Amino acid sequence: MDVLISGAGIAGPTLAWWLLHDGHRVTIVEKAPAFRAGGYVIDFWGKGFDLAERMGLMPRLERVGYHVNEVRFIDREGRRMGGFDVSVLDRVTGGRFISLPRGELARALFEAVEDRVEAIFGDEIASLEEDRDGAKVWLASGQERFFDLVVGAEGIHSRTRELVFGPERRFECFLGYNFAAFTIDGYPRRDPDVYLMYGEPGRQAARFTLYGDSSLVLLIWRDPEGGPIPHDLAGQRALIRSRYAGAGWEVADFLAGLDAADDLYLDRVSQIRMDRWHDGPVALLGDAAYAPSFLAGQGSALAMIGGYVLAGELKRAGDDIPLALANYQRRLFHLMRSKQNGAMGMASTFVPKTDFGLRVRATAAKLLGIGWFADLVIGRSIRDQIDLPDYF
Repeated sequence: MDVLISGAGIAGPTLAWWLLHDGHRVTIVEKAPAFRAGGYVIDFWGKGFDLAERMGLMPRLERVGYHVNEVRFIDREGRRMGGFDVSVLDRVTGGRFISLPRGELARALFEAVEDRVEAIFGDEIASLEEDRDGAKVWLASGQERFFDLVVGAEGIHSRTRELVFGPERRFECFLGYNFAAFTIDGYPRRDPDVYLMYGEPGRQAARFTLYGDSSLVLLIWRDPEGGPIPHDLAGQRALIRSRYAGAGWEVADFLAGLDAADDLYLDRVSQIRMDRWHDGPVALLGDAAYAPSFLAGQGSALAMIGGYVLAGELKRAGDDIPLALANYQRRLFHLMRSKQNGAMGMASTFVPKTDFGLRVRATAAKLLGIGWFADLVIGRSIRDQIDLPDYF
């Protein structure tokens, strides 16, 4: 088949890899003018880890990834007030756990397919017209193409979803938080393999030391009203400064480094909840269909699972695209909804809104050093409750 994938993040290149494995012709269109790296640090385990291993990516991911030793909660003066040893995650996952920048995973996936696909950067789907044989697609650049299957994998703000299923507001479930991530070069304080977290009622700041001389800053704050996110960089910086004015610890230094950061990413913490991920010869994949939200911590692995299953069901169904898309959703819907429900349930405790809530969280973190408690709290939530068929 001729397949168009919109989006060169994680879900799209994963799908492309498995489609190429089965002999299909793949075109990837990406709105950004060039491949985008960077991004916040993700934890990577479970079925996503297994798939990366099958794809031969783990040696590379081990080189660029991190084995975090400790999550440390600190007070306004930078003193340790709680936390836990991350060995609990190694125990629960059998050592199959790594942390790495989201952009590095995306880069590894894209480079695994880039010489075997037609990649079009700086362009996007402007409109499409479905028929029973496929879809005619018009790109913003003026190109007109026909594809047997079109897959929207552009993330939470999917253009394909908007064109085929309707506006984002119909499917977005805002969880009441905003977050920002950026890196600071030359940051003087370094704590390798330690994730430092500082909380005040309604807002949180974290720092993680990266390779080289960079440090990642992650800010998360409550926004119950769901105010608009500025589109311009100056407006985004102003919003962050207004939300973190007067914050303790190293936050003033983070804000001082904000102007020099060229990779600022700012967005709402939201889920995408849809009852149907496909329509005719068009399917949605990854965050475009079932974003669990930033709080879930598994969006990248779930996107890879989705790409594998979609390609596998296409292989099983042969030329019957409607059957393949229906089976893709049937196999994954319960898993994705359960991950969304889990993230929604923990949203209120992720950034506590009171000092008491912060103390409770710190106490709970200390208990994670107890094996049975860690397995109870973490074990069930990070195990992927699905057996993936051996399609290939």
